[in-house]
Amino acid sequence: MLKPKFLLLLLFCMIGVTVRAQKDTSARFNIGDPAPPLRVKEWIKGTPVKSFEKGKVYVVEFWATWCSPCILAMPHLSRLARKYKRKVTFSAIDIWESHVTKTISMAQLKTFVDSMGRRMNFSVAAEDTGFTVHDWFKAFDEEGIPTTFVIDAQGRVAWIGHPNHLDSVLQKIVNNTWDIKAALFKRVFDDQWEKSDYEVVDKVHQFQGRYYDLGNIGFPDSTLSVINEMVKKRPDLKYTPWMVSYTFSALLLSDPQKAYEYGKAAMATTTYDGPAYSMIIGDIKSESRKVNMTPDIYRLGAECYQAEIDRLIYPEHVDRAIKYRTMAQWYRLAGDESKAIKAEKKALKFEKADFRKDVRRYNNLSSNQ
Repeated sequence: MLKPKFLLLLLFCMIGVTVRAQKDTSARFNIGDPAPPLRVKEWIKGTPVKSFEKGKVYVVEFWATWCSPCILAMPHLSRLARKYKRKVTFSAIDIWESHVTKTISMAQLKTFVDSMGRRMNFSVAAEDTGFTVHDWFKAFDEEGIPTTFVIDAQGRVAWIGHPNHLDSVLQKIVNNTWDIKAALFKRVFDDQWEKSDYEVVDKVHQFQGRYYDLGNIGFPDSTLSVINEMVKKRPDLKYTPWMVSYTFSALLLSDPQKAYEYGKAAMATTTYDGPAYSMIIGDIKSESRKVNMTPDIYRLGAECYQAEIDRLIYPEHVDRAIKYRTMAQWYRLAGDESKAIKAEKKALKFEKADFRKDVRRYNNLSSNQ
């Protein structure tokens, strides 16, 4: 059975958070290199993109019908396509359909795209299995979807990432204020710390307590010793996502005050795309089953919930009521009754909104029968 931390990693990948597997150093291209040709099997919606013309900006989104984060991103991309209608050409390329389901027919793909309507309001094509993934994903060493490529007016790949982060990037590229060298440096830097981040998983795995054995907390001092040695060699790794998770968890079990101080510092660090607050929330939930949490820890957890809610790109697809309910509970355990009440009011607001949506959905289904 997978341990909770590995299940958490799988969840992050499923919801589209930018947490990538270790990179293959044999990648041939990177940010700043000329965009490869867009070789596809067939364009099924909109105007085909036959080539990347100099002087124009292009967004190329890679997705699949089975990829829930991809589908959730489509309305967001459509809004950006409308915003930059005269300045940027958007297209979405369907790939990897056979990875999860049986390969769908072109007719089925067209039906799916048609059902999306204005939520997918840009050109759409199906991959050429001999070229598309090879030219883009293998060449740039990308491994997951959704993934967005932006091609600048010079025909270069200016950015690669998750569509959640496209807004500010695209604005700078369109305004010619994008620093492509800095983007390349960040990508290389991210690849380096991600490799080290996964090393800590391998090194401290043996010191972790059994999740379902509430009397077994493992060896938190040994975990911290391994992490401290790694951070001595690479101080920039101190607040990477898995470093945060294992460090905070071990401190919760050994020194709650240091856990609080470390958690606050991790929350204030914005160097990495990984969600430090989600790691902290998960650790509090997990370790509170084994040891008593201090009021400060519960307060930190409640603040992490608010940070998580504030960061949501598609809040309409998240049960915010549950998050606010837990936030209220943790504020109450922290002794902050006023903030607990405020969180409960927000939970009630979203519960009422969700109820109204369910009623409208039921009425629409009934009227169509």
